[in-house]
Formats: sequence, structure tokens, C-alpha cells
Amino acid sequence: MRVHHLNCGTFAPPSMPRIVCHVLLCESDDGLVLVDTGLGLHDYAHPKERMGPTRHLLKPVWNPPASAVLQLQALGFAASDVAHIVVTHLDFDHIGGLSDFPAATVHTTADEHAAAITSPDFLDRRRYRPAQWRHGPAWKLHAGRGDAWEHGLTGHEVLPGITIVPMPGHSRGHAAVAVLSTGSLSTGSKGEVLSTGSRGGEGSRGELLVHAGDAAFDAASYADTTPSGRPLSTVRLLRGFEKAVGRDRAAIDRNHLSLRALNDTDGITVLPAHDQRIFDDMTGT
Repeated sequence: MRVHHLNCGTFAPPSMPRIVCHVLLCESDDGLVLVDTGLGLHDYAHPKERMGPTRHLLKPVWNPPASAVLQLQALGFAASDVAHIVVTHLDFDHIGGLSDFPAATVHTTADEHAAAITSPDFLDRRRYRPAQWRHGPAWKLHAGRGDAWEHGLTGHEVLPGITIVPMPGHSRGHAAVAVLSTGSLSTGSKGEVLSTGSRGGEGSRGELLVHAGDAAFDAASYADTTPSGRPLSTVRLLRGFEKAVGRDRAAIDRNHLSLRALNDTDGITVLPAHDQRIFDDMTGT
């Protein structure tokens, strides 16, 4: 399937690099599929309710045209064309756009749904923003570890070529999402095509893109270079923030090792949600 790389939200926290919301738009035989959504139109309209006090720390950049729904419209699609949304987890910066696609089926792990909605503990109640799902999404929950997948990991194939890979640590039910891509496009905030990915391509056997969500904040945690070979330096502030907001530090370290094993495998590219260096590399910007 053809994959578009979108930045659907930017944050400018003090003393840290800019943080992007790397979203995948997949043109599949089952309709359009989004992997995460970034910030949505309602987040910009109601930031206090939908982002909470964390917005003061992260400093979201005001840019409604970057919302997934407006980028899709610029590409010639309608919101109703999005049949499925597969989320890495339910933090506001990953699901803010859910309410812009009310007809879509939303896939997540059963553990993450429980942590955010049905069985939150004290820390979870402070973390998640219920306003993000007040519109009543059509949830599709995937329970347990799933089937054997890659490098000792397991997963649930939610659609042909799209697999949820449970990877808890950042949150109790966090997962990566693997997408089998036969073509990779990047688009700007107005929907213009910026570049065509060179590691896949029409007519090739494709590559596996692993959207790591927040299983790694700093890409140098699992890679020495960007996909195109540019050296990656450690961003210690980003790693410190990752540990501060994560639920299980030991699991976070294990996830980094798993992501490195995946990224070192021919035909597999790991994409963290927030490292702008990887987004820029994939989009040629």
C-alpha cells in the first residue's frame, strides 16, 4: 500500500528540540488508514480541555492546517474516506484527530483502552484526556500479545499489511504499528507532495515501516544513523523527558533494544512519533 508521511502537530518545549507528530496515511484496499492522528481541529479550538496542563510544558505550535483532516482534504480525500485509525496509544498528541473522523473504526490494544477508559489507575487518570473520545469512537480492541511476529515480538494483524505490535512501557498498553509499504510519499501541511521515498517504490516488494509511537523519543536510542545514513547524536533532554513520562523504565530500555534489532534488519525502517530528524529524513526536508 502507498504510505504518506504527515506531520500533524508540532511542539516547541523550552530547551528541547521541536517535537513533531509523525502520522502515517495509508492507501489500502480497505480504504484510507491513519496510524495515529496527531492534533485535531478540536484541540486547537479547545486546548485547555483537550490537552490539559501538559500544553504549558510542551508549547503546541498553533497550526490548524496541519491537522490530518485538512491535509487529507488538500490531497483530495474526504474525512469519510478514512475507514480505520490504528493508534499506538491514547495520549492526546496521538489521538487528537479522532473526532475529525467519527466514522472510522479505531484500533488499539485492550490494555491501552483499559488504562485510559475502563480501568484507569491514579496515574492514568492524570494522564489521559477523556474529551478526546467523548464523540464515541467505534473501538476495535485487540487483547493479549497476539501471534509470533519479528525478533521475538508478537502482534495482531488488524488489516492486511498492518500489524499492532504490543510494546508497553511508555504507557500500560502502548504498541508499535507495522505497515507493509509499496510506496512512500511525504506531504506538506497544504497537501502538496514533497518527495517520494526511495527505499520502497511502486512495483517493488516493499518495505516494512514500524511506527514506534513513543516506544522511543530519541531515534539515537535505537539507531546510529537516519534511514538515509545521516549520523544521529544523542538528545539527552529528550531521553530524560521520555523516562519522566513513561510508566515502566525497564520496559522502555527493552523496547529500545527491540527497535534496534528491527531497524538493523534489511527492509525494516523504524519511525518514532516525535523525532523531527527522522520525519525530515523520510520526507527529504
